[in-house]
Amino acid sequence: MVRSLHPTTIEITTDEYLTERGDCIIGVGADKGCLQLSETLKTVLRSDLSKVTIRIMVGEDSFEFTAHGDAGLKLLHPHDIVVRTSRFTSDRTLAVGATAAAIDIPRPIVTRLTRMQATGIMEIEARKA
Repeated sequence: MVRSLHPTTIEITTDEYLTERGDCIIGVGADKGCLQLSETLKTVLRSDLSKVTIRIMVGEDSFEFTAHGDAGLKLLHPHDIVVRTSRFTSDRTLAVGATAAAIDIPRPIVTRLTRMQATGIMEIEARKA
């Protein structure tokens, strides 16, 4: 059910299932939601000056894009991590102002993510500018 078609967000979730409505979800069965991220990372993400680089890796394929932190980030959701192209924040938001959304992920990566046994990695690198 991974379709990766949403034009403004990318989401991963610890949930084990995905419905058709979840067209921004690129990964299920994640080992962390926003709540479980390290306090060091959360501190950096909660700065309007922070720059965030996100890499999505599946096998030998990878996709990298950038986003920004925001002083209003709560980072409290136990199941979800959402990256947004907009400035909207919620307890699920990891970063805002992203240069990519689910629809921008290369189709070979999306195809790999549709396989039941696929393992994807979302690497988050944040630094204060």
